[in-house]
Amino acid sequence: MSNPSSIEEKARGSEERVEQYEDNEERDEVFKKNTDGVDFRTVGWPRASLIFLKVLFATGVLTIPSAMATLGAVGGALSLIGWGALNTYTAVIQGNFRNNHRQCHTIVDMAQLVGGPILREITSFIYLIAYILCAGAGILGVSIALNALSEHAICSVWFSLVSTVFIVAAASIRKFHDIAWLTWAGFVSVFVAVFIIVVAVTTLDRPAAAPQTGDFDLGFSAILFPDFAAGMVATCTIFISTGGTSAFIPVIAEMRQPKDYKKALYSAMGFVTTSYLCFSLVVYRWCGKWVASPSLGSGGPVVKKVSYGIALFGLVVSGCLYLHVAAKYLFVRILRNSRHLQSNTAVHWVTWLGCTISLGAISFVLACAIPIFTYFISLCGSLCFGPLAIILPALFWMYDHHHYRKGTTGQIIIYAAHAALIALGTFICVGGTYGVVQQIVDAFRTGLIEY
Repeated sequence: MSNPSSIEEKARGSEERVEQYEDNEERDEVFKKNTDGVDFRTVGWPRASLIFLKVLFATGVLTIPSAMATLGAVGGALSLIGWGALNTYTAVIQGNFRNNHRQCHTIVDMAQLVGGPILREITSFIYLIAYILCAGAGILGVSIALNALSEHAICSVWFSLVSTVFIVAAASIRKFHDIAWLTWAGFVSVFVAVFIIVVAVTTLDRPAAAPQTGDFDLGFSAILFPDFAAGMVATCTIFISTGGTSAFIPVIAEMRQPKDYKKALYSAMGFVTTSYLCFSLVVYRWCGKWVASPSLGSGGPVVKKVSYGIALFGLVVSGCLYLHVAAKYLFVRILRNSRHLQSNTAVHWVTWLGCTISLGAISFVLACAIPIFTYFISLCGSLCFGPLAIILPALFWMYDHHHYRKGTTGQIIIYAAHAALIALGTFICVGGTYGVVQQIVDAFRTGLIEY
């Protein structure tokens, strides 16, 4: 028989090893628990799931129906399902890599581990541009809503300025835990607004934008064959609808238990992809080529005002989240490893507010420069999220599984499949950006965008 005292000693030794392992993990985290200053580590996985939902849901659900008008119902649905599955998988890779290397606050820190300071700076630039563009899309969305509600009472630039003020103010809330309270109301407002449009379009004799007398062509097709530029714009629009997963990484850094990340991820991505598929197919089926972008304008003048009025708060929250992600990265990079990061000092507040206001100002300028919602979203997807959501996650997986390169046949095939993701991401970045720029040039030439 074993000696009872030896059993107790082994149990104590096991507990000490677990505590030491947990202490080591905690030491590596960017934000520390039980700090005397600001405790950022307060987000549970249900709240994280809601933040993820709001990051993805608003801009995607407003633009996918117009993408389906380019690709067709079957082509659009398959594209939506395929990109949703791939973006979920690459989000898993990002979460696993971050939790294996807990000193990482954003995808920029993760890039530094893989490629050193050069890749860090390249990723830093792309990351900031990505979420500045997304915040600009939020500003543009709010501006469009205000224009619809006021029947273009003043210049769109003034509405964009007003939108920027609201978004910057909301983004200046310091913690994701506190912003999560806004996301509840923001998500519900956008969801209800889109549901109203889905119901409204099924009650109309013909789409609101179609000729109201005489014969007309609905333009509904199962499969369409657009030219390269139009096809890439539609593809990038659908891709970015679930491609903003790099915004999830700083949320993990503020979770109480980062290991619960996958619970939040699967809940959010499953709901978002299902909702996108249902809502966009119904709107496209009843509006065809006459669908508006954003889709809230597809239900006629009265319903348009009602839906935009309900969605207005949610659009502000979406822009706020994107701006917060960009500003939080810059804030942490400036104050990292200093006492000001989690202390309520003047340096802390000046740095934080300086980040939100300056990045918000850049977003405002970009929103005024590209005033067509679909093009703005597509440009975000192609130029920035091709690298962030496809190329970099592939590099992260290859870094953590480098032994697969010379492993068994199955492991070599898996390694090669992840290497192929780099080529896919490059194609989306280069081909998508070309397509969007070509469409913007055509819009200026035809007068769709005025100088």
